[in-house]
Amino acid sequence: MRRGAPQDQELVGSGTLGRGSRGATPPAGPLVPVLVFPPDLVFRADQRSGLRQLLTLYNPTGAALRFRVLCTAPAKYTVFDSEGYVKPQSCIDIVIRHVAPIPSHYDIQDRFRIELSEEGAEGRVLGRKDITSVLRAPAYPQELQAQPDSAPQPEPPALTPPSARHFQENAHPQLSTSSFFLFLLAGIVSVAFLLLPLQDELGSQLPQVLHVSLGQKLVAAYVLGLLTMVFLRT
Repeated sequence: MRRGAPQDQELVGSGTLGRGSRGATPPAGPLVPVLVFPPDLVFRADQRSGLRQLLTLYNPTGAALRFRVLCTAPAKYTVFDSEGYVKPQSCIDIVIRHVAPIPSHYDIQDRFRIELSEEGAEGRVLGRKDITSVLRAPAYPQELQAQPDSAPQPEPPALTPPSARHFQENAHPQLSTSSFFLFLLAGIVSVAFLLLPLQDELGSQLPQVLHVSLGQKLVAAYVLGLLTMVFLRT
């Protein structure tokens, strides 16, 4: 990583972004939409699991695309698979870990940039998207958490062990029964759309009314990815 380059031009992981990239003329031709979930990253300094976030990148095109992740503060983060390729009409998970959860970094907004380019080392950039990142301070001051019990203090009727309390604070919220069935129905509909043939596909035995467009399949794939993230986090 080149130390003399501006921070917002450094690539997290390996390599650097050239100086001529900022302010360069946009590439000719249609831009590729960069579909990323979640739209921003929030890290929690008081939770071990809160220092790790999962970023899902979707490729809505019919060709493989090269991606890379850049950051304005590369020393504060570790990005696993910071560059690589996304298969056509597929997605990839990028793991980002905050490695410097210190008080001076609390509530400081950093910025990640996702760039999609044509396949190959010198491929032109087809799309980019910026994602904000912030580290939230602990809910309780660390001084109070580390202070020994010098004097007896009133306690609630039912005392919860610290390990159990920590587990409860980190427990994922559970979906209600109605929301679960609604999400399940949406997932089934999305899968059904993905299984239907395209409008210009030949040799299909299904009637033309059941043929869908490529855009409808992309929306179904995007919704299915969002539902997958919801089920994984509950």
